[in-house]
Amino acid sequence: MNNSGEEIISCENLVKIYKTNDIEVLALQGLDLTIMEGELTAIIGNSGSGKSTFLNMLGGLDRPTAGRLVVCGKDLLKLTESQLEKYKLETVGFVWQNNARNLIPYLTALENIELPMILSKRSQRKDHALEILELMGMSHRKNNKLHQLSGGEQQRIAIGIALANNPKLLLADEPTGSVDSRTADKILDIFREINKNLGITIVIVTHDRQLSRKVERVIAIRDGRTSSEFIKMKSYTEEFANLKGEIGGDGKRDEQVELAVVDRAGRLQIPKEYLEAIGVLGKGKVRVELENDKITIYSPEN
Repeated sequence: MNNSGEEIISCENLVKIYKTNDIEVLALQGLDLTIMEGELTAIIGNSGSGKSTFLNMLGGLDRPTAGRLVVCGKDLLKLTESQLEKYKLETVGFVWQNNARNLIPYLTALENIELPMILSKRSQRKDHALEILELMGMSHRKNNKLHQLSGGEQQRIAIGIALANNPKLLLADEPTGSVDSRTADKILDIFREINKNLGITIVIVTHDRQLSRKVERVIAIRDGRTSSEFIKMKSYTEEFANLKGEIGGDGKRDEQVELAVVDRAGRLQIPKEYLEAIGVLGKGKVRVELENDKITIYSPEN
């Protein structure tokens, strides 16, 4: 991870409401989070949690209903349509789960990667496309078409297409959802290499908890809000550099530490299972006391 210490994504009290006839669906209800430049971050959450909605807004594919969303210094709520199109072309790269949305089947691997550069009028397109194919480990497949590539190879080309215009932010929506676990590991390794060698900020949306354990920072979204974060105790660089990295000094495997998120208003989302354990889930109220340097939560009946 090449964290420069500067914010690349900042959202505050982000709200998204979808309206269908007389029905309103609240997809995001006050999301707050910050991602620093150079981070490789996974966003997890159950179906309907709002994670894909958030990713679409980062990619300029959807606009927030309210709140604040700034990416690379651009306030996405205030961009005109032409400014938004420029943002999508120059600032972000998008990798879809469905390869049909990434690849043109009658073009070769090389031609698919060249295509976005035609739209941006980039010179020396072929040379740059060949460099990307080399980075993806796919230079030997440059003349192959979609039906001649495996699912994992197609996804590598899809990542290459997303990199074609040198984006500052790479977004991936369930990028390993259509491949087996072994191929998924290889694809994640590509994202790691891109993040490490190119310094590109990467945000991956996934439902795969095992996959998300392999990145340093995981943001969990629940009911349209940031509920918690998981921070990896040992970086993946150390993990692969040292065979002992898998086992801690106490003989236990290193795990991600879950951190509850406190928003700007001081609100704290407590994991559901914790509230169930003390019998207060659904009651609407708890007793909170400050005891020395600890905050303790009790059932109101205690």
